[in-house]
Amino acid sequence: MTPMTLTFDAVSEGTPGPKWAARWARSWPAYEAWFAARGGDEGPARAQCQDALKRYMPELLPLYHRLVELAGGSDRAARFLSTWCPPSYLGGCSLAAVADEHEVRLVRNYDLSPELNEGLLLRTEWTGRPVMGMVEFLWGLSDGINDAGLSVALAYGGRSETGRGFGVTTILRYVLETCDTVAQAIAALRRVPSHMAYNLVLADASGRTASVELSPGGGVKLMPSAIATNHQSGPEAAERPAFTRSLERLAHLEELRVTPIELNQKFLSEPLIQDRYREGFGTLFTAEYDPKRRSLGLTIDGDRWDLSLDGFQEGQRVINYADGAIEWSGATASEGTDWSAAAGIDWQRLAMDYASGNGQAIVAYLPPAPEAEEAA
Repeated sequence: MTPMTLTFDAVSEGTPGPKWAARWARSWPAYEAWFAARGGDEGPARAQCQDALKRYMPELLPLYHRLVELAGGSDRAARFLSTWCPPSYLGGCSLAAVADEHEVRLVRNYDLSPELNEGLLLRTEWTGRPVMGMVEFLWGLSDGINDAGLSVALAYGGRSETGRGFGVTTILRYVLETCDTVAQAIAALRRVPSHMAYNLVLADASGRTASVELSPGGGVKLMPSAIATNHQSGPEAAERPAFTRSLERLAHLEELRVTPIELNQKFLSEPLIQDRYREGFGTLFTAEYDPKRRSLGLTIDGDRWDLSLDGFQEGQRVINYADGAIEWSGATASEGTDWSAAAGIDWQRLAMDYASGNGQAIVAYLPPAPEAEEAA
């Protein structure tokens, strides 16, 4: 992968096996560096992580053990895969769901730097039911749909504080593996605590839609409209709202009056779509979920890629979000840049810089290479 280029893979594997193991081998070095650098080794012990899964999401425990086995069985891998009280992480997205008497759609824009997304669309039957969605943390999901038509997507809630809970992407996996309807999903979300503030939008085949706010350490607030961006309704101030344009995007969503089939097109224009890839905040893809047809349409760099649970076909798309080297504020990234070092980026510093108007290119936040440190 060269700078500003992202490879999207559509992969189908009914049970965890060689395809998932290959993805683990490719991605784990960067995740391991991130986990260690952000204090993951000081988190809960392996036994505590397993106990938390057994208490809150017992249906996933056999799957979890199988993934840990495929990952080599180390304590660090087991703790990472549990996502129980993980290090904090940030992101940005816009979400909305619309239904009428005939159609239902859930649409999301996924906003991040191309260097920091897995680019994996995975179809599984890991617990016996078909699930497909965009993967995060190697088995969690940022958005997805199951065989009942239940669809869900997440957006960062705008606060970096943490509590005792699971990484939200594992919670989305759990919801899609165990629930058929929005009502069942909300009940599950009330039981399973999230470790950070996140906003979710849900839709099901019956036409029910919902938006909920998850609080760090547990707690669910049902919102009046099935829309969300990157802040919440409580008194806590959102981080870097001017940079993410969270308030502007939410106001735009509140004013939308569209049918379900018109919704996706609205996400392909400003202010919902973002193009600041050099600043680490560009729309990598727009995902349109159709609960009635159990399908997903991905719009990536203007091109549409349609997939369905019933007729899933593996494939690949390579997207170049910018041509040539990245040059901004005096920082340049060439094809030789070691983007695996992104695991060591201090994202809190980056967020504060952008919030104050002093943000630099993502490459400027990469830790110095070992040879540079030795030379110093």
